[in-house]
Formats: sequence, C-alpha cells, structure tokens
Amino acid sequence: MTNWIVGHTDRFKAAVTQRSISNWISFYGVSDIGYYFTEWQIQADLSELDTLWRHSPLAYVDKMNTPLLILHSEKDYRCPIEQAEQLFIALKRQGKETKFIRFPESNHELSRSGKPNLRLARLGSIVDWFKSHL
Repeated sequence: MTNWIVGHTDRFKAAVTQRSISNWISFYGVSDIGYYFTEWQIQADLSELDTLWRHSPLAYVDKMNTPLLILHSEKDYRCPIEQAEQLFIALKRQGKETKFIRFPESNHELSRSGKPNLRLARLGSIVDWFKSHL
C-alpha cells in the first residue's frame, strides 16, 4: 500500500516500503502465490493487462515525489525482489529520491522471524531514513 499511496499523494515527508508489489503484471508470474493472489485481489488475470497495470504502483512512478526507502529480502518468494528492483530503477530514472537496501539470506518473514542481525539492520535503516527526512 505504501507504493500506491506515494503515487497518489504528496502528503508524506518520507516513506518506507518493504516486501512490496510494484507491478501486478510481473508479480502474476514470479510470486509463489502470484496467479491466484492477483486474481483474488485485482480480479484480473494476464488476459487483462490494462487492468493489472492500472493497479500497479509502477504505473504512477512519475507522480511519486515522496522520498522512498525500499527494503526487500533477496529470498522473498511471496513478493520477489524483482518487484523492488523495478520500482527502484524507475524512481532513479526519473531522478526521484530513493534508496534501496537488499537483505541477503532473508525471506518475506524478515521483520518477524529473520536473523536477529538483519532484523536490527532493517529497523536501524528505517529509523535513520525517518531521522534524515522528518
């Protein structure tokens, strides 16, 4: 939801997104739940690319002005890291303020059951981002 919100309002001074979806078209084919989760959430499949794209935060990257920290685990099969990579590259190409932090040896559960040192690094990154922007 963070990706969606920052593409539709400038009301926030900074934001952090993690383990997120940025492109519903590619998510459909790369996630371990992509095809049925997409059909349940968006009520569209790959025969409805326009619908999937309209629901994709990546489609609104030109409107994203909020500084965005992107956190993602390299072994996240629920929301694969390519979702974060797409958003980061799109933001950088447009000259938007963003930072991308990858967490090795981590999955979708990083914040809940990940390695303690990586969980601390994640929390520290969030605190540092907001300290520098708020």
